[in-house]
Amino acid sequence: MTTTTATIAGTTDVPLIPRDTLFGNPERAGVQISPNGKWLSYLAPLDGVLNVWVMPVNGGDARAVTDSTDRPIRSYGWSWNNEQILYVQDKGGNENTHVYAVDLETGTTTDLTPGDEVKASLVGGHRDRPDQILVQTNARDPQAMDMVRIDTTTGDAEPIFLNEDGFVGMVPDDDWNIRVRTRMTPDGGSMSEFRDSPDGEWRELDRVGLEDAMTTSTAGFDKTGKTMWGIDARGGDKARFVAIRPNLDGTFERETIFASEESDVADLMLNPITQQPEAVATNRLRKTWTILDPAVKPDLDALAKLVDGEVEVIDRSGDDRTWIVAYLVDDGPVQYWLWDRDAQEGRYLFTNRPALEGLPLVKMTPVEIEARDGLMLPCYYSLPAGWNGEAKLPLVVMVHGGPWARDSWGYNPYHQWLTNRGYAVLNVNFRGSTGFGKDFLNAGNREWYAKMQDDVNDTAQWAVDQGWADPERLAIMGGSYGGYATLAGMTRDPELWACGVDIVGPSHISTLLSTIPPYWAPMKVMFETRVGSQDDPEYLDSISPLTHVDRISRPLLIGQGANDPRVKISESDQIVEAMEASGIPVTYVVFPDEGHGFAKPENNNAFNAVVEAFLAEHLGGRVEPMAGEIAASTAQLRNLGGLEFDGVKAWDPAAEPAAVAETTISFDALGPEQQAKIQEVFAQIESQVPEPQRPFAYPAIATQLRTQAASAPEEDRDAMLYAAQELERRAKASGQGG
Repeated sequence: MTTTTATIAGTTDVPLIPRDTLFGNPERAGVQISPNGKWLSYLAPLDGVLNVWVMPVNGGDARAVTDSTDRPIRSYGWSWNNEQILYVQDKGGNENTHVYAVDLETGTTTDLTPGDEVKASLVGGHRDRPDQILVQTNARDPQAMDMVRIDTTTGDAEPIFLNEDGFVGMVPDDDWNIRVRTRMTPDGGSMSEFRDSPDGEWRELDRVGLEDAMTTSTAGFDKTGKTMWGIDARGGDKARFVAIRPNLDGTFERETIFASEESDVADLMLNPITQQPEAVATNRLRKTWTILDPAVKPDLDALAKLVDGEVEVIDRSGDDRTWIVAYLVDDGPVQYWLWDRDAQEGRYLFTNRPALEGLPLVKMTPVEIEARDGLMLPCYYSLPAGWNGEAKLPLVVMVHGGPWARDSWGYNPYHQWLTNRGYAVLNVNFRGSTGFGKDFLNAGNREWYAKMQDDVNDTAQWAVDQGWADPERLAIMGGSYGGYATLAGMTRDPELWACGVDIVGPSHISTLLSTIPPYWAPMKVMFETRVGSQDDPEYLDSISPLTHVDRISRPLLIGQGANDPRVKISESDQIVEAMEASGIPVTYVVFPDEGHGFAKPENNNAFNAVVEAFLAEHLGGRVEPMAGEIAASTAQLRNLGGLEFDGVKAWDPAAEPAAVAETTISFDALGPEQQAKIQEVFAQIESQVPEPQRPFAYPAIATQLRTQAASAPEEDRDAMLYAAQELERRAKASGQGG
């Protein structure tokens, strides 16, 4: 394919914005202030990889304090001792995140949560325990997240709550005593228990049904430990902000602090010292704050006048006298300011992407679109700069992941990128999205491949009815659930979509549920009740794009991370193989060092270059010529799908490092410990996967085992390979193997 920068009919020739400007590393982001208020920190590139940098709050030289050379650091924070930076990182996108501590004086980095298969997350620190943090970790049991107290200077760990009963939520008070615990119930609801003290008896706090389970929960305690904060949608539609207080007779008093008919409670400002609420936000189409504590009113009023944009207080010093504030707009970079509460003055710091300033960026327009059954869908669209208002435009409909999530207003690099190439862009909050009340959320229950997909189609038709979208040039694109929706659109409504882009989307619901990470096991009931049960294989078949693969008739691009723990690479492999077997062209790109999405900028840029060429080929938009993006990444173009890229060849598996050989292994030749591990694998499959679905799950689990075997200790490798070999044999015997 010859790349072109030709202008789409009806648009003026605005400058082509380089992909790297939009999607490359930010110059500075994630700004924080140390607890003592003396230091600023932020994320910035070091040799092309995002790392943590520190500088004096009043100006001076900045220095990198982490030295990641492979994956970008995305999440970090300060230790309350002001001497360490804490950050969270995984390996290769496997989502087995560990918590690390960096000593700012010596530069020494310590893994506080070691272990190859361990997943850990940072819960928080404490001003009165500056050398300690709370961490959730599954080191004891892969399926259970325990709560552990860790000394960041010594690495010593002390469990404070062993999660032996499948709890999905644990709420500590200010003294780090777990006072609330929550588990899922078989009907998809939840049950929470409360205790007055660490040695107190647990008693039922809440029993919530499926319809309220995702809009009713307990989130935390105030400083005294006498009041709990939470959200509650029972008795109404929208989630209210509530205070919950235990009574002496064992009952609980619930007080509504804030309620709105516009949306669920979307955000909350708590005083960092007292843990009392200061402001609460709603967000249907735009975010709006309501002040609850008069003490912060002068600050928030002054900040609203300081700079145009949505105000976010993103960090606060330990004494709460200095704030870090971000201003968000839809057509420019984020501005960071330092706010002095005593002087009531702001000091400009910097923007996250100064290269965006002065570029022909576009606005994002919020709109409510009516679905065919009358449900109103909050959506956002953008149109190309220089459009003449008359010519029909190719449209890319973007479907968010989750699906229990939402799209929001603000700067969106995909909107800026695609409109700059000549496309209209539309993001849809389909039924099942969160934030718009429980009725909207529950309207998506068991509506995969049905009404949730109708909503996507209806928004595309709305754009056509407005007169600016070309019905012959509609594309669907999304990641995770959005990738599933893309596959669903291409199989369910093949004549509607001119092409589709699926990023890490599942192709069959049964194999998806059979291969979820072990730490998701307590949450599996949510998928079974809101999506479909593995006890009903015919229904899961009916809502799975793989079942209907022979209906695909339009071009499809699939992107996948080989290490994805949520949507295994087998999900993409199996639909690509089915398309190939039916003679249906497909473009397939795999990144061997990525997971559920593409974190490395060089990989993200490479995939976007392929997407851009793909859309231009099938919708006619502008293209920035490739300039070595594929070669600079780890992209494997496993299928070109008929596309040709200047200077780019299809992936040659022979050029890749040799995989673990698929040699035949005898069970009898293995030692007793290896045989026991194999039996444990089979026992887990039998306990977690219903018998009718096992043949469909075997290939995906076998692929996962072979991938893990490549990096497993030698004493475990043969056991994993034998288990994979046996699962492949069983799949073949059932007619599901290759």
